[in-house]
Amino acid sequence: MTQAAPDRTDDSLIALRRILRATELYARDLAQAAGLTPAQLRVLQVAAEKENATPKAIASQMGVSQATVTVLVDKLVARSMVERRTSDTDRRQINIVLTDAGRRTLDRAPNALQQRFVREFRALPDWQQAQLVSSLEHVAAMLDAPDFDAAPVLSAGDIRDPK
Repeated sequence: MTQAAPDRTDDSLIALRRILRATELYARDLAQAAGLTPAQLRVLQVAAEKENATPKAIASQMGVSQATVTVLVDKLVARSMVERRTSDTDRRQINIVLTDAGRRTLDRAPNALQQRFVREFRALPDWQQAQLVSSLEHVAAMLDAPDFDAAPVLSAGDIRDPK
C-alpha cells in the first residue's frame, strides 16, 4: 500500500511568512536607526562604491528603472544625503555623490539583511544556488509577480505606507 505524500502547504506558507517578517523587521530597524528604506540605503551604498555614480549606473546595478532611481535620489537629495553634480569630463552627465550626512547615515545603518543573505548564499555549492534561484523564481510566478520592477533589495515596502 502506497502512503500519501504529506501536505506541505502550511510549511511553505510559514516559510514565506518568516521571510516576509524578517524583511519587515529589518525595514523597521533601518527606518528607526537611519530613517531610510532599504532601497534608499542601497542607493547610498552604490553611490559610496562608485566614484562617478550616474542614475543610469545605479539603476542598472540595482536592477530597477531609472525613473525609480530618480525618485529615490530626489528623496535623498531632499534629506541632504546625496547631491547631483555635473561631471567634470562630460557636462551632459550628472553624478550622484554622497554627502558627509549620507556617509554618516551609511556608517550607522544596521547590517543589511541582503548582505547576510548574500554571504550565506555564496557559501552554498553552485547546484544548490541554482536550485534555490529556480525555486524562488517559481514562487514569484505562483504569486503573479514575475515581472515586477524589483531590485535585489530585501524589502516588504515602506512600513510608513499603510497600503
